[in-house]
Amino acid sequence: MKLGILGTGMIVADLMQTYDSLPIEKTVLLGTERSREKAEQLARDHGFAQVFYDYDELLASDIDTVYVALPNHLHYAFAKRAFEAGKHAIIEKPICSNPQELEDLMALADARHLMVMEAMTIPYTPTFQKIQEHLSDLGRLRIVSLNYSQYSHRYDAFKAGTVLPAFDVHKSGGALMDLNVYNISLIVNLFGAPQQVRYQANIERGIDTSGIVTLDYGSFQAVAIAAKDCRAPVMNTLQGDEGAIEIFKPVNQMTAFTFDRNDGEKSEIACDAGTHRMSYEFREFIRMVDEGDFDEMQRRLDVSHEVAKIMHAARQDAGIVFDADARWN
Repeated sequence: MKLGILGTGMIVADLMQTYDSLPIEKTVLLGTERSREKAEQLARDHGFAQVFYDYDELLASDIDTVYVALPNHLHYAFAKRAFEAGKHAIIEKPICSNPQELEDLMALADARHLMVMEAMTIPYTPTFQKIQEHLSDLGRLRIVSLNYSQYSHRYDAFKAGTVLPAFDVHKSGGALMDLNVYNISLIVNLFGAPQQVRYQANIERGIDTSGIVTLDYGSFQAVAIAAKDCRAPVMNTLQGDEGAIEIFKPVNQMTAFTFDRNDGEKSEIACDAGTHRMSYEFREFIRMVDEGDFDEMQRRLDVSHEVAKIMHAARQDAGIVFDADARWN
C-alpha cells in the first residue's frame, strides 16, 4: 500500500503509535498552513516521503489509497475526490454524515473498481472475535447494554459559547456520531440490523450532547448510551438466560472481558497482549488492498452501511438535522 494520510489530528497521532510496525510501502501526508509545523514534524518522525498542502497535488502522486482522518462533515467530499482520482479510501468513523452520502460513495467506488473501508477498530480485534465465540454460551440473549460516557473538555468550551467540531451540528458532530457509533457498531457486527430504532437525546443548540439509543431485535433489546456532557464508570454487558459477558472498557478499547455464568462460575478472558488497537484494522486494510479482496471489503462495508442507517434513523427520531442532509432532500 502507498498511503496518503489526510489530516494531523488526534486520530492520526493515535495511528502513529503503531504506524512504524505496519507494512506500508510509502506514505505522504496532507497538512494545512495552520498545521504546517505539526505536519513537518510527523513526516520527520516517521519517514514520510512528502508533505502536501494541496489535495490535488497529493492525488496526482503515485499513492493508491487515502486515509480520510478529517472532521466528520468532510469525509464524503474528500473520499469522493479520491475515487475520482482512482484511489481507494479508508475513511475514519463515522464513515459519512448520513447513509445517502455513503451510498453515493459506494456507487462511485464500485463503478471504478475501488475500495471504500471504514476505520472502525472493533470488528478487527481479537477481543471482538473471542466475544463472538462465547455468544452461544450466554443462552437465550435478553439484554445488551453499552455505555460510553466520557466528559469532554470541549463541552466546557461549548458551554462558554465556543463550538468545536465535536459539538457542531453544522459539522456532523454530537455524542451519537462521536461515541455511540462505537456501541452501535459492536451491536450490528454481532447481531445485524434491528427491527426498530429510537433515540432519546439531550439536545443543546441543535446537537446531542448525550443520549440513549434503543434497538429492538424482537427476541432481545439493546441499549446504547453515550455522553460527552457527563461521565460514568464504564460497564458494558451482554446478558443471556445462562450468563453474562461484562466489558469494563469502552468497546473500541476493549482488550478483555469477563464471562459470568448463572451457576457462579466466573472467568476473565484476556485477548490482546499490548498490540495497538489500530494495528489490527490497518493490517487488514493493507491486505485487502494488496490482494484485491473485494468480497471481504463488501462484507465489512455492509455493516458500515447498516450502522449509518441506524444513526440516521436515530437522528431523525430526535430531530437532529445536519447541513449534510440538505443535499439529499
